[in-house]
Amino acid sequence: MTLEIADLHVAVEGKEILKGLTLQVKSGQIVALMGPNGSGKSTLAYTLMGHPKYVVTKGHVTFEGKDLLVLKPDARARAGLFLSFQYPAEVAGVTVANFLRLAVNAKRESQGKKPLSVIEFQKSVKQKMDSLKMDHQFLLRHLNEGFSGGEKKRMEILQMAMLEPKMAVLDETDSGLDIDALKAVAMGINALLTPELGVLIITHYQRILNYIKPNTVHVMKEGRIVKSGGPELVEKLEQQGYDWV
Repeated sequence: MTLEIADLHVAVEGKEILKGLTLQVKSGQIVALMGPNGSGKSTLAYTLMGHPKYVVTKGHVTFEGKDLLVLKPDARARAGLFLSFQYPAEVAGVTVANFLRLAVNAKRESQGKKPLSVIEFQKSVKQKMDSLKMDHQFLLRHLNEGFSGGEKKRMEILQMAMLEPKMAVLDETDSGLDIDALKAVAMGINALLTPELGVLIITHYQRILNYIKPNTVHVMKEGRIVKSGGPELVEKLEQQGYDWV
């Protein structure tokens, strides 16, 4: 299973942000996409999930050999694409339990499976929470309302655990986290890694990559990839910044 991005050009409100981006993520791979602010990393994430503000003007994106760009956002999610947001939204009045159960059953329905009963869902979600070392009381809280930065990011990883995507795009998952929260989130991501899951980690900094080891590292500047390498490239960027690229 492969996410293939080829010569992708994307404009926002008439301004071109992505200018011919090409990369590939396969099942079982962790690919890190790094770069300074304004390079277009989050634009790529939102484009992949189908945000209407981001207009593809040229290029192709295929997922499992099918054209991803013709699908609506919900269809992309049902196909197995997952996006962890940099700034998860708060949803007052909707409990974590209700949100997750609706999301899981919507995906199961698209796969022709029976929906989980309340009892089946509770058993499944609590097993996932235990593996992520999350308090079961989270289920009773309103989605992200009053959550700390670390709690919001761990909530995103719980969603990922329940939905079991084929491809996860993690947009600045380390943003705003202290070292303890960062370790907890990284541990959660590592717990979900399987040979069937591909991961694209979008980040500015080395620190999350100290705990999640990428197979490939790409450096993005001004809307395109300008440098690629292995994990050793992360250390060089940490030492020398992005100016040398």
